[in-house]
Amino acid sequence: MIDRFEKLTNGVSRIYKKIQKIKKQQMSAFGLKSTHAMCLYHLSCAPEGLTAADLCLKCNEDKAAVSRILSELDSDGFISYMDASAGKKYRAKVILTDKGKKYAQEIQKVILYITEQTGKGITHEEREIFYRVLSVIADNIDQIERNL
Repeated sequence: MIDRFEKLTNGVSRIYKKIQKIKKQQMSAFGLKSTHAMCLYHLSCAPEGLTAADLCLKCNEDKAAVSRILSELDSDGFISYMDASAGKKYRAKVILTDKGKKYAQEIQKVILYITEQTGKGITHEEREIFYRVLSVIADNIDQIERNL
């Protein structure tokens, strides 16, 4: 039983650390921070825009972190707000500017490459099982956390 715990925590930790390192390295090549990667990615998948609250959920980040990221992306011309009245940016939808779309396309190319490389030697069926099991484990951990 303890062996399973070690395998899970060590595996997840190794993967997470490597993903963070790759994001940092790749985003710095674009002159951006690693924290911008997921926001740009999710915004590129939602041409109709997303609110800051949507991004919090999709990126698994808290409100303060997303607000900071959006402020940086806004000041650098990567995003714009739709129908944002003064002080109401959190509820306004955010969309990518042309500059943001250009960078998001490059980021998606990197994501595609990494996804293809990490899937080497894994069949489609194995991948489906892996993601299903990973989702179940994440849900179970969420439930444990709520019960503590």
